Amino acid sequence: MVDVPHELVEHVSWLIYARRCERRSWWRKLGCFQQALRALVHLRKNETLPALAAGFGISTATAWRYVDETLEDLAAWAPGLHEALTGLGESDFVIVDGTLIPIDGIAADEPYYSMKHRKHGMNVQVIARPDGTPLWFSRATPGRTHDLTAARAHGIVQACLTRQVLVLADRAYQGAGATVRTPYYHHREQPEHYQRFNRDHARLRAPGERAFALLKSWRLLRRARCSTRRIGTVVQAVHTLLTCSYSG
Repeated sequence: MVDVPHELVEHVSWLIYARRCERRSWWRKLGCFQQALRALVHLRKNETLPALAAGFGISTATAWRYVDETLEDLAAWAPGLHEALTGLGESDFVIVDGTLIPIDGIAADEPYYSMKHRKHGMNVQVIARPDGTPLWFSRATPGRTHDLTAARAHGIVQACLTRQVLVLADRAYQGAGATVRTPYYHHREQPEHYQRFNRDHARLRAPGERAFALLKSWRLLRRARCSTRRIGTVVQAVHTLLTCSYSG
């Protein structure tokens, strides 16, 4: 059993059907609905490919091909940064934050070790609405990448500046400038209005955690066992699934 709506499986199966028509790939061992279900089980439950292959009566290689193809198709539907910000203007604000997708790593994998989280992983940036609804997820970068460095590299700071969209972020983004607002350091030693600003800032930024909770409700992203190059595709695929859930 997998706890995803039947309507979502149907929606993904229609996307797969459309891609099969484009590729003129008419015959497959599994139908579109079964392929969609298989990919969603892999994402939701983090089942190993051999286990899922056995459950669906196909080879591990075939299971890998089905899942990989579905993830690529879903990722292609994820919105780009500028598309995600369409409609936002000077009167709006967004929440920007970073999270770590844990991976299995060893000491030699230094680029993937996050000193902040004390574990190996991949850094993903998110832009969320004030209620925590995710607007955009970045591609995944090595875990040791600082949040501010990642935000600049992905173009988040410049894109929000161009549209004059106010950005609320934590202290990791201190020094971003532009339209980014971060809490004051040592606010308890500052005048009352500094402390009040930090309290209001924290209250407005708190719903941003919802975006990461939604992302990691897909258990594959709680501890990714796939290639680090594939994690970005998985994140974009999950974003498409989340978008489908909202629109539905």
